[in-house]
Amino acid sequence: MRVVLSILAAGAALAALPWMGASAFYESFLYLLFHWTVLALSWNILSGYSGYFSFGHGAFFGAGVYGTAYLAGRMDWPFLATLPVSMLIAALLGTALGAIVFRLKSVRGEVFALLTLAIQFVLATIILNTRIDGGPGIYLIGVGIPLLAPSPASSLYLFGLFACVATLLVAYGVQVSKFGAGLFAIHDDEDVAEVIGVPTYRLKLMALGLSCALAGLAGGIHAVFISYVTVSETFSITVPLSVVLMSILGGRRHWLGPAGGAVAITSLLYVVAAGSYAEVGRGAVGLILVVVILLMPNGIVGVVEERLQKRRRRQPTGAPALPRDAEASAEGRATEHAGPLLAVSGLSKAFKGVQALSDVTLEVRRGEILGLIGPNGSGKSTFINVVSGHYLAESGEILFEGRNLAGRKAHHIAHLGIARTYQIPRPFGQMTVLENVAMAGMFGGAGRSRGDALSDARRHLAAADLGDKAASLPDELNLHQRKFLELARALAAKPKLLLLDEVLSGLTPAEISEAIAMIRRIRDQGTTIVFVEHVMRAVVALADRIVVLHYGKLIAAGPPAMVMEDPVVRTAYLGMAHA
Repeated sequence: MRVVLSILAAGAALAALPWMGASAFYESFLYLLFHWTVLALSWNILSGYSGYFSFGHGAFFGAGVYGTAYLAGRMDWPFLATLPVSMLIAALLGTALGAIVFRLKSVRGEVFALLTLAIQFVLATIILNTRIDGGPGIYLIGVGIPLLAPSPASSLYLFGLFACVATLLVAYGVQVSKFGAGLFAIHDDEDVAEVIGVPTYRLKLMALGLSCALAGLAGGIHAVFISYVTVSETFSITVPLSVVLMSILGGRRHWLGPAGGAVAITSLLYVVAAGSYAEVGRGAVGLILVVVILLMPNGIVGVVEERLQKRRRRQPTGAPALPRDAEASAEGRATEHAGPLLAVSGLSKAFKGVQALSDVTLEVRRGEILGLIGPNGSGKSTFINVVSGHYLAESGEILFEGRNLAGRKAHHIAHLGIARTYQIPRPFGQMTVLENVAMAGMFGGAGRSRGDALSDARRHLAAADLGDKAASLPDELNLHQRKFLELARALAAKPKLLLLDEVLSGLTPAEISEAIAMIRRIRDQGTTIVFVEHVMRAVVALADRIVVLHYGKLIAAGPPAMVMEDPVVRTAYLGMAHA
């Protein structure tokens, strides 16, 4: 709330400028600061927060420019009436693009960046060769501007200020919400985000639509500010390159970063342009920016934030210990299904001709620990990947509490109450340990608010003996701690079924014993577990039943003692020398 009040107070102070006798120069200069701040912040909502780097922001800005220019300049619409239409045109253009490309996993990174850049040139060509522009451009000198201040120029200044304040509030609101947390998870590891319950497609689409709408608003206001609109100027590569540079310089993972970058670059360029050696000055500015970005890859605000976080890490968290009986995994759930918790029938999955799973049929009973073993390449991890929705099954049926999981998105499966760990830990690298665990609480089966999820995450970290690491980044943890971080994150989702993929690999004997005790406690609290592991003493100690896979086929199932004595299992898993 303090940040919101600070933004509103600053906006109110700046709104008084037209009545203070300031010259038109200051109003115009500040308007440009507001304009570039809106564009940089709006770009950052998608590209900074989620990591989908766009070079096509000029297309959505241009859609807003020509929305207002055509409606006000050619159709004689009132200026104010054109602004929501310009925002809507830009938002629809962006969401139409996103609805297609966000469904394709291949369109990420540089492919997405190039595609968005192409959209800018396509839109410019369409506008230039249709009645929207037709070639000569559109004059807006005669467009009436509502007098919010003593002069039309002052009124445009206020429109720019209002747009800037609104965009700052939106950017801040997104960052501190569940929406923003989901976007940051997409940025760090989109596949893991989907599996823990983040609706990645929907959040990306919402972010793109919001980003485009704000760019359209900036474009609509700017069209009247410049009073003459042409395709060559509007769709210049300068717009996307400038907003990218501003956001990187200021810091892309903080709501205020792009605003700082916009103010810094716009001010530097003005100082240079007003000097005697403008061209040399521009080159010097470019060199300074390159050096700053190389030395501060997280931006100016990012460097400040890192220093503040280091101070917080030195302070003890004082997280309370988690009572072992306080976290019943079935908290708040509906009536339980009477049959097996998970029933898999005829499950098959192949990769380029290699049959990873072949007609696998098994069931997981409620409240048990099912050990899933087999040699490397037998299909154990593939089984977890298919059940959790990371991969789609080619054939077969997966019933969870009687519901068929076939064809469901991974985040839908997570919401039903399935959580997993990874053989090689995959935490969100740029989130703190606390934020990593809270992500599952917000988006998994628990579906908690951000505040409740953070509070709950502290208890899970305390139970995993990671309470003093809450403010650390995952890279600062050792392997044992990262494994336990995975467990804490999975448990924060309040799962009914927990899939553990070689959670003991790489641990010392003492750490394995600690992990065994923790897994036992998890089961005692009511969570059903599928336990993929090569550490046989742990499997025998924990599993109620064992299932053995070999070359993707199920070759044995039953109590541990019986399965381990099966000659087929000993031959396949332990080798002929032990048969």
